[in-house]
Amino acid sequence: MTRLLKEHLAFGAPGIEPRWTRSDKDGIGTAYSASSLVWWTLSAGILNEVYFPTIDHPQIRDLQFMVTDGETFCHDERRHTKTSIERLCGDSLGYRIVNEDAEGRYRIEKEIISAPHAACVLTHTHFRPAADWCGRLKLFALLAPHLDVGGWGNTAQLACTVDERLLVASKGRIWLALGCTQPFAAASCGYIGTSDGWQDLTQNKQLDWQFDIAAGGNVAMIAEIPVDESGTQFTLALAFANHLHGAIAALTQSLAIPFTSHRDRFQQQWSRACRAVRPLDNVAQDGGRLYRTSHSLLLAHEDKTYPGAMIASLSIPWGEARGDDDLGGYHLVWTRDMVNSATGLLASGNTETPFRALVYLACSQLSDGGFYQNFWIDGEPYWTGVQLDEVAFPILLAWKLREADSLVDFDPWPMVRAAAGYLVRQGPATPQERWEESSGYSPSTLASNIAALTCAAMFAMDRGETQLARYLHEYADFLECHIEDWTVTTEGTIVEDIPKHYIRIHPVDVNDQCPNEDANTGMLWIKNRAPGLRAAFPAKEIVDAGFLELVRYGIRRPNDALIEDSLRVVDATLKVDTPSGPCWRRYNYDGYGQRADGGPFVGWGQGRPWPLLTGERAHYELAAGRDIKPYLKAIESFANSTGLLPEQIWDMEDVPESRMFFGRPTGSAMPLMWAHAEYIKLLRSVQEGVIFDRIEAVARRYSDRRQCSELDIWKVNRQLTQMSRSRMLRIQAHAPFRLRYSTDGWQSQFDRDSKDTGIGVHYCDISPDDFQNTPVQFTFYWTQANCWEGRDYRLQLS
Repeated sequence: MTRLLKEHLAFGAPGIEPRWTRSDKDGIGTAYSASSLVWWTLSAGILNEVYFPTIDHPQIRDLQFMVTDGETFCHDERRHTKTSIERLCGDSLGYRIVNEDAEGRYRIEKEIISAPHAACVLTHTHFRPAADWCGRLKLFALLAPHLDVGGWGNTAQLACTVDERLLVASKGRIWLALGCTQPFAAASCGYIGTSDGWQDLTQNKQLDWQFDIAAGGNVAMIAEIPVDESGTQFTLALAFANHLHGAIAALTQSLAIPFTSHRDRFQQQWSRACRAVRPLDNVAQDGGRLYRTSHSLLLAHEDKTYPGAMIASLSIPWGEARGDDDLGGYHLVWTRDMVNSATGLLASGNTETPFRALVYLACSQLSDGGFYQNFWIDGEPYWTGVQLDEVAFPILLAWKLREADSLVDFDPWPMVRAAAGYLVRQGPATPQERWEESSGYSPSTLASNIAALTCAAMFAMDRGETQLARYLHEYADFLECHIEDWTVTTEGTIVEDIPKHYIRIHPVDVNDQCPNEDANTGMLWIKNRAPGLRAAFPAKEIVDAGFLELVRYGIRRPNDALIEDSLRVVDATLKVDTPSGPCWRRYNYDGYGQRADGGPFVGWGQGRPWPLLTGERAHYELAAGRDIKPYLKAIESFANSTGLLPEQIWDMEDVPESRMFFGRPTGSAMPLMWAHAEYIKLLRSVQEGVIFDRIEAVARRYSDRRQCSELDIWKVNRQLTQMSRSRMLRIQAHAPFRLRYSTDGWQSQFDRDSKDTGIGVHYCDISPDDFQNTPVQFTFYWTQANCWEGRDYRLQLS
């Protein structure tokens, strides 16, 4: 029976305001087994952000050792040691860390893995004092719980079993237990910033306070691990469960098995998971090191309770500046990031995980066919914005699995059909584009939508729904026909001799039923700009390389003159040459990134280059028939020593005090799974000589097109006021109707009943042969509601 001690209460409740920890990880770890429900990260030589019981719920801030001689110095690993880290073996996500005192007084050697079949993190440690410091040093383990995804409201206390003392913490239904193969010599619980063990030791180099409990606050707990004359060797275990007994049982059972046995089983699991990986090592410039790491990382970012659910990153960007009021981080599902991760694994030869991902997405789809902007593993939304590319991507994943003959017995058609209907009803302007900031006409969003609707049309053909297939093809043709009208300026001034180029996004309010579709007009509001800086710019002067998605899917050829001119503008504006190779910022005036002084992004900052974008550029260069080895080498060089790719890299002179170094990771997310997936797909693309994401049916339909669609569309959220008289006019709505229209000023009138597409869209067509010399005027009779619209609409012909 476990007894919780409560007699000696710590002072200083509730502690200082909690914060998470740095996001530029040195390692990501988990067992491959589904019975080990913990994931963990490493930064600055210590363990931090252990996730349990699902991959989206971090439960601690950090766990580190402290060392003191009791008189002259007191160190914690994170601040006072020099760190080296390496992977333990092969494809497994276990690590060996060596932390050394700068003056050579001690050395801490650690091997960190998960228990192969328990929710427990194991740190096998060898503490080695220097010869002249033997017998003079004390070692402590310091743990900061952040249970149930937050620092407030935690309770830490001592627990006694039959033969030893443990440290436990709880919040709600979540419990953790910290124990060791060496019985603790002393232990204490306290409130961070007032009575915690770090405060105690740093004040006088002694652990004077020994409190039994610190309840309901931002807490930490500390334990002394006995050290003999020559040092000590032990295994420290951190276990989790939904009740106290389960946490202590997982801890005790894990410590009862030798660490070497755990390590062997841990590595065997990963070896089996990675043995069938497609051989792409010879295509890489580093012999396959980053490829193998990327593959394991993508596997590790799938949840074990909700199979197929894959998060964007096991990290909280700029976590050191974020508290309980910002719970999301990147440990959430974004369908865009998730589909990229799934197709990255598909490129590596893995079909099982992408299949699970597709099924999970189908189960996460909303009743209207859309998807939340991002959501927790259990499907609950975090941000509820709408991004049309995130609705398109699941359709593309379904098509890739169809091409790979890997749909097994799952029918994706209901999901595809619903998503296609959503794209038609809600588009063509997107409330947010892929950078999640602006509404309007986005080249990258349009590319994904055109590709997805083309795939949906082919799924419809497979099912014998030829009328729907024709309709979806025609709607995709309508989008393709307007790409340049909506997203290309003819008045650009960034590069003197290139007035015509793609822009990042043509801003349109999706609530404006009559949007201005002239890409030469409109002001774009740039988010995340520092206070006092200009935030509104002419949209025609803001560029990114999102238009390259048109080449990726086969909608435009790589040698298209407009594509090439736009790349010249992008390179003049966004390209950064680093010691490792070229990298690109997202768009000019971007504010999402490390501040100019090296400080963390806190609502504003300065956008930095993304290695992901080097991968996107490399895909384009491959399609254009040029050498991409420099791009491959650059991406591999952007990775850290254990093969993790950052979201962003620093692009200014070194700021050592902020740990910012030119060409190296910033404090944004690391690793970013989208970047790792892009790298794997790039290797597969090089091996096969064609972009892996290219959809041949899309390319056949669009890359050789010489004329535009003969169809234009009037819809509730795009109420045309003028159009070419040479085009077919399609009038569509979300409910059945009878269209009454006139082409001669109501001297005569015609009625036409709408057709039902079966995807929540009803439409009528008016042929150019019906047009006279006057505007088209029309109104609606809503057949289900049995009422007239009560207003007329007018469309001028030109």
